[in-house]
Amino acid sequence: VQLQASGGGLVQAGVSLRLSCAASGITFNQYHMGWFRQAPGKEREFVAAISWSDSNRYVAEFLRGRFTISRDKAKSMVYLQMNSLKPEDSAVYYCAAESIADSTYLSAYARAYDFWGQGTQVTVSS
Repeated sequence: VQLQASGGGLVQAGVSLRLSCAASGITFNQYHMGWFRQAPGKEREFVAAISWSDSNRYVAEFLRGRFTISRDKAKSMVYLQMNSLKPEDSAVYYCAAESIADSTYLSAYARAYDFWGQGTQVTVSS
């Protein structure tokens, strides 16, 4: 199983970035997908999740209005669109996959996810 996150970088505050996560080794449409982030010295925190069918999307309340999640079943890809970036958004962003065999509901808890990618660094300068 491989979840390859990409699209991070060093950007100025106010710009947008789109992170991508390419999934392989799993039956993509049998997994909910999520994004988490972790800043230095802080715990990993939930960012967003999307159901296997794309019928449900859940973004952390404090990010709503700036971040959106989407997926492309044909390409086995999940995306995180991040707008109006702020310095406090700086972190390593991880994509993760949760089997629908575990739950039909989206989870904001890292322990619910079965597979994790290596992360992509996002640094937002002020």
